[in-house]
Amino acid sequence: MNITKDIRYVGVNDHEIDLFEGLYDVPNGMAYNSYAIVDDKVAVMDTVDWNFGEAWLQNLEAALEGREPDYLIVQHMEPDHSANIVYFMEAYPRAAVVASAKAFGMMQGFFGTDFENRRIVVKEGDTLSLGRHTLRFFAAPMVHWPEVIVTYDEADKVLFTADAFGKFGALDVREDWAGEARRYYFGIVGKYGAQAQSLLKKAAKLDIQIICSLHGPVLKENLETYLSLYDTWSSYRAESEGAVVAYASIYGNTKRAAERLAEKLRANGCQSVALYDLARCDMAQAVADAFRFDRLVLASSTYNADVFPPMKTFIERLTERGFQGRTVALIENGAWAPMAAKVMRAMLEGCKNIAFAENAVKLNCAMNEASEAQIDALAKELTEK
Repeated sequence: MNITKDIRYVGVNDHEIDLFEGLYDVPNGMAYNSYAIVDDKVAVMDTVDWNFGEAWLQNLEAALEGREPDYLIVQHMEPDHSANIVYFMEAYPRAAVVASAKAFGMMQGFFGTDFENRRIVVKEGDTLSLGRHTLRFFAAPMVHWPEVIVTYDEADKVLFTADAFGKFGALDVREDWAGEARRYYFGIVGKYGAQAQSLLKKAAKLDIQIICSLHGPVLKENLETYLSLYDTWSSYRAESEGAVVAYASIYGNTKRAAERLAEKLRANGCQSVALYDLARCDMAQAVADAFRFDRLVLASSTYNADVFPPMKTFIERLTERGFQGRTVALIENGAWAPMAAKVMRAMLEGCKNIAFAENAVKLNCAMNEASEAQIDALAKELTEK
């Protein structure tokens, strides 16, 4: 696939994977992107996952049509992009590897070598001339590893963004970009919003016509949409109005309360209501929607003087990713010593700009007239906000 006259796609699709990073469900697989820039000199942008090294080198050989690479540019050392560095360096003994100083330190750790005699260390603002193409490097630490660089091609105005602007899903599957990009961002990059904002500020000074990330499609049109979404996500603002109702229920009573609230919210005019059973749902999707919408309801049974474990996991995933700036409502259930609301509120104490709903719901085993009235009052409060 030609991206521009001189830039060619040489990545691979992975439909063998079930869990990305051993954690995230990827029903449509993953793409490990790599690119070749063919000029007076040839530069290859990153490698791919270890399982696809041979296929990747075949793609590269076909794209280069007899040429040999002069440089391998390593933007990110996570193994799904760096695993084939040694394989590449053995296949092309005259090539040099270009990366940040931290990346070479990681190569020593991963491979037992930092390619001392075949390396070019680059830092913020450094350039590399290929002929017509001049590559300019920008540091992007903690987006989402400390060694990351991104690369701007001044000739074709392409920004190679490492894992930034990535998404789940192989490239031979058609799907909405935003949904899987949002789930990818908040699952993997989300903790590092400030660092992503720093990268966006650097990108704002560039004339970008194409974005080439290490996962997901090449972005050529409506770049303002992608940049705007990334700005919203990384600044922790709500993307749209709506509510997530996330529940952790043992015998179904807390579930029924959550379902009633979701019905009341919709009846009161809340157009977007996402209901999640935290014991069974895709937790990464629930996390992504909690950041997507401006209201969150947490409903949990009390369990061992704490919250039911799926709820604890959910809140921990939110807080470690910088959850903030939302309205949060609490529903607790406790037959003899209700503690869930107290624990959930305490877990969110470190989050910035959290407004707790005035109305709370307390169940003593199952719903009754009193708790139903509390649910109705909460639904009214959340829709009026």
